[in-house]
Amino acid sequence: MALKLDKIFRTAVQYKASDVYIITGSKPVLRINGELVKIDDHPVLTKKMAEDYLLEIMTEDQKKKFEKTLDLDFSIDVENTSRFRVNMYVQRKGIAASFRTIPATVYTMAELGLPEQLKSILKMRQGLVLLTGATGTGKSTTLSAMINEINDTQKNHIITIEDPIEFIHENKQSVVDQREVGNHTTSFAKALRASMREDPDIILIGEMRDLETIELALKAAETGHLVFGTLHTSGAANSVDRIINVFPFEQQNQIRTILADSLKAVVWQTLCKTKDGKGRISALEIMFVNNAIANMIRKGKTHQINSAIETGTREGMQTMKKAVMDMLQADLITEEEALSKIPKQWEEDINPEQA
Repeated sequence: MALKLDKIFRTAVQYKASDVYIITGSKPVLRINGELVKIDDHPVLTKKMAEDYLLEIMTEDQKKKFEKTLDLDFSIDVENTSRFRVNMYVQRKGIAASFRTIPATVYTMAELGLPEQLKSILKMRQGLVLLTGATGTGKSTTLSAMINEINDTQKNHIITIEDPIEFIHENKQSVVDQREVGNHTTSFAKALRASMREDPDIILIGEMRDLETIELALKAAETGHLVFGTLHTSGAANSVDRIINVFPFEQQNQIRTILADSLKAVVWQTLCKTKDGKGRISALEIMFVNNAIANMIRKGKTHQINSAIETGTREGMQTMKKAVMDMLQADLITEEEALSKIPKQWEEDINPEQA
């Protein structure tokens, strides 16, 4: 049966929108190449119209939960259109929802243009790998491409814990179990604890959002599993500090030691608008934990990590500065876009006259 939102969803897919916003009191809005665009030929959504659109896509159980919590995360498949990650919520004028478009097929690492050195992560047998960056910068897409590469080429048992499930992975060389918080388990921590009894080789944690989940992720990485996780942080050094600072002060020295031994790589990702305005491309900072960086983590000298990344290019490392500068020099992005994506202390390298 066709949904009332079908036409809007088809429009979103046609124009390659990353997000759709249905908000009481506003016309429907699409995010295209990072910019918000209203669907002008659609009337402003009344409270009733928004409820008709949004309540239709929820199950009865989801409606009951939404009535209690007033916000809800889930995913939907729209036949012959796309898959969407949904956040339903209530705002001043009434019900609203944000839809993130999820491609029907999983991208490969080559299709995303991901750096070749990321493939070395896929050969790791154990440890913690972090994908970091702000919301909407493509972390889930990059992770799905990496899991897809493993699935294509290796025989592993992969467990993903997501909220909600985004990209669907069918079994290929590997066996992939995907669990959704809310539908298949009550929390990331509970699913992660259970996963260690389910003989996985690889565990993907959709979001490391609390102390218990982070503690369990470190334990899994220590005990012979390759663990992928995401954090909403900017920069490799900040990601290390974030994990350590989640723990009580009296535990932090111990956690530094554990993290120094178990952390294998941090990838910080952001998206840059292309110079022609027709799309966005990813810029990545890549840190591999070598002996020097492990020592910095152990001794609490994370402020030195950026310098170690700068001098680690032979090991495949690169700073966000280098990633952005390479795209600027290749004429893929504008100076203005480059300035918006790198830490302030590096601005003079892009435009000395403005610094």
